[in-house]
Amino acid sequence: MKESLYKLIELFVLFVIIPVTLVINLSIRLKISIALIGLIYTIVLLVRSLKMNFRISKQIEWLKFFKHLGGKFLVLILLTTFYVYVYNRENLFGVISKDPKVWLFFSFVYVFCSVYPQEVIYRTFFFMRYKALFKNETMLILVNAVLFSLAHLFFRNALVMILTFLGGIVFALTYHKTKSTLLVAIEHAIYGCWLYTVGMGEMLGFPT
Repeated sequence: MKESLYKLIELFVLFVIIPVTLVINLSIRLKISIALIGLIYTIVLLVRSLKMNFRISKQIEWLKFFKHLGGKFLVLILLTTFYVYVYNRENLFGVISKDPKVWLFFSFVYVFCSVYPQEVIYRTFFFMRYKALFKNETMLILVNAVLFSLAHLFFRNALVMILTFLGGIVFALTYHKTKSTLLVAIEHAIYGCWLYTVGMGEMLGFPT
């Protein structure tokens, strides 16, 4: 009981308090300090308590994964291309057509400095640490998606919140099925890089 209460408080601090703190009017140094403390605490738990290893599993079903990914990605391509074409046509494939080097550089930075750390924390850490707190797997996935969306609150953009909530559901389901940080990071990277490519990068903090 005490352990469960501690984990609930821990979850609330790491995944609610810290993201909200990054939005409110505080000094940038204090915000960075709070975020770093949370990150270090999480890493320590992953390595020491949860004993996460970063080896690629030999049990990964690559063909099955990419088959499932292909269908979802096609839907994303169609919906986002239509959206940008209708509402922001001048940005459609703007970055990659105007400056491919900028597109390639920031896509690389995004994948390794944003996507992978996010998936380690929001999927691997979250599921390993807090899964036992949820009797219902559906609730576990929904809460994970809500908290993932909350992590993007600092963008102050309703569409970003909706997209990250939907993405959170997709990523949580992928991790729940595969138990692979690598696979969910690949999926996240493909979707995120596509949004940058199609012309929706500005709202996600990419340089355009």
